Amino acid sequence: MSNEQQKPTLIDVVDRALTWVSLIGGGLTLVFMTGYSVWNVLVMRKALNSPIVGAEDLLILSLVVIVALSIPLGARTGAHIEIEVLESRMSAGFAKWSMVVVKLIGLVLLCVMAQQLVHAGQNADRFGETTQQLLISFKPFYYLLAASVAIYAVVLALDIWQLLRSNTVVPLRVGGGGQ
Repeated sequence: MSNEQQKPTLIDVVDRALTWVSLIGGGLTLVFMTGYSVWNVLVMRKALNSPIVGAEDLLILSLVVIVALSIPLGARTGAHIEIEVLESRMSAGFAKWSMVVVKLIGLVLLCVMAQQLVHAGQNADRFGETTQQLLISFKPFYYLLAASVAIYAVVLALDIWQLLRSNTVVPLRVGGGGQ
């Protein structure tokens, strides 16, 4: 079977999904933020002297969406900060297993974080967690962040799987960087 006919792996499917969701969702959110900011500042505030009430609320929530969409993709592309000061002094085996242990700890922490974000979302209405002007509930945004963190946990699990199979993690290359 040639490379072109091989069935895509789970990592390939996750990579494609993360790329498309981030590009489309993040792109649309950035278009909204840009258009809305320009309309509010240049037209409503400067020209008509009547800014849109709650514009800041919508822009802040849009930033939450951007962050939620970027967390798992950033993890998959290796964009998150990683300090490798001692790795050059470690044996290959010790470096591999220390990375596995660190990623397992991160996986556990991310699972706890996702669970706590779901819990916060379930209680957001009861505690009145809303934006300041428009009183938009934070509930769906907690759930979005929980899903994002859970996907990050899946990415870490896939990294651990790659480490155990081939002693290395192959990051996703976006923008024509090649594999």
